[in-house]
Amino acid sequence: MNKDRVKGAIDEAVGSAKRKAGELTDDIPLQIEGMAQQAKGKVENAWGKAQDAIREANEEAGAPRDPKA
Repeated sequence: MNKDRVKGAIDEAVGSAKRKAGELTDDIPLQIEGMAQQAKGKVENAWGKAQDAIREANEEAGAPRDPKA
């Protein structure tokens, strides 16, 4: 698991909490902010999964590890 997946999970959780708080208080802007943050988290998580898959494929192929990743 890399930092993008962790950030994504955090953003999804915080976004979900904001969305639910907005629903409970009838605060439409807070609901929208929560949905946007959840979407951002899902994108970050997907990006992290893609990076992990590439890293695993390179390791299986015996390619040298990228020090920037």
